Amino acid sequence: MTHNAPARYKADRMLKNDRKKDHAGKGLQRHGLFTVLLAGILLVFASCQENKKDKKSYLPESVGAINSLAVVIDNEMWKGEVGDEIREYYAAPVDGLPWEEPVFTLHQIPLPVFKGSTTKSRNILFVQRDSAVNSGIKTDTYARPQKIGIVRAPDNGSLIDLIGKTSEQYIQEFKDNDIRENQKRFHTALNKEPYVQQKFGISLTMPSVYKTSKQEDNFIWIERVIPKGTMHIFVYELPLNSIPGDSSRVDAFIKMHDSIGKKYVPGREEGMYMITQKAYAPYIFDITLAKKPTIEVKGMWEMKNFAMAGPFLCYLIRDEENDRLLVLEGLTFAPSEDKRDYMFELESILKSVKFTSEKKPE
Repeated sequence: MTHNAPARYKADRMLKNDRKKDHAGKGLQRHGLFTVLLAGILLVFASCQENKKDKKSYLPESVGAINSLAVVIDNEMWKGEVGDEIREYYAAPVDGLPWEEPVFTLHQIPLPVFKGSTTKSRNILFVQRDSAVNSGIKTDTYARPQKIGIVRAPDNGSLIDLIGKTSEQYIQEFKDNDIRENQKRFHTALNKEPYVQQKFGISLTMPSVYKTSKQEDNFIWIERVIPKGTMHIFVYELPLNSIPGDSSRVDAFIKMHDSIGKKYVPGREEGMYMITQKAYAPYIFDITLAKKPTIEVKGMWEMKNFAMAGPFLCYLIRDEENDRLLVLEGLTFAPSEDKRDYMFELESILKSVKFTSEKKPE
C-alpha cells in the first residue's frame, strides 16, 4: 500500500489542477460574456444618443413673423380671466412708442388643433390645466429655433398666478429668440461698409439697405429708406463718465442727447435740429451689452421748431478699455405708421455690436 501512495497523490494533484483549469476557463467565459454585454449596452446608449442628435438635426425651420406669439390654450380659458392675464403681460404696450402697440401679436391655438404645422411656430406659450404645477422653457422641441414657455396648474387661480410669475423670463426668452432670428435674416444681404469698424473699432450686423449717409470726426450717420419714412442709426462716442450713475442721469442724458442733435442732426432750416421730446421723459434701464455695462434709453425725439417726431432707442456702452462711452442710437420717422417692428429691427442691429479691437483706430 505504501508503494502505491505516490501514484495516488500524483492523481489527486492532477485532478485538482484540472479543476483549477476548469474554474479558470469558466471565469474567462463569464468575463467574456460580461464584456460582450457591457459593449452591447454602450452601443445601445450611443445609438440612442445619436438618434437624439439626428432628431434635433432634422428638425424643420420654425415659422412666424417677428414679434408674434402662438398661445396654445383652450377656447374657454382664452376668452376668460386666464386669457385676460396673458394679454395683460404679453400684449402690454411697448415702452417708448408714440401710441400703444403690443409687445407681441398674439395668435390663439386650441389644444386639439396643436399638431402638424401649428407646432412649428418660433415662439409658443403653452397654457393648460394639469394636476401638478409645472413651468419652464423648452428649446427646439418641434422646430428650430424654437422656444416654448410652459404654464401648467390645476385651476384658473393657480394658472393666473403662474402666468404672472413666469412672464418676465418668458418674454425675455421670446424676444432674444426673435433678435437672433432677425440677425440671421440680415445675413441674406449684408451691409459690408467698413466705416464703423475703421472709425470706432466695432462691427454691426445690418442689412445692405442701410447706407452710410454722413461721416464726421466723431459721428457716423447710417440711413434706410422705408415706404413711408426713414430709419436712422447714429454711432458716436463720449468721455467715459459723461452720464452719472445717480438720479440725475435722466437730465444728464437729455442734455447730452440734445447737444448731439444740435451739432450733428440739423433740420431743413436754421434753428431746426433733433432734440429729446419734452412731453415724455425717456425710459432708462441698466443692461449688459457685448459683455460691457450699458445704459439703455427708450424715448421720443422731435425736431426743434418743426413738426417732425418719432421713437428712438439708445445704448451707451461703458468701454473702459478705450476710455470712452460708445453710443449706438436708432430712430424711426414714419408718420401715421406702426413703429414697433421698425424699432425692433434697429434693436436687433444695435445689439449685434462686437468690439473688433481693444484700441480705438487712429
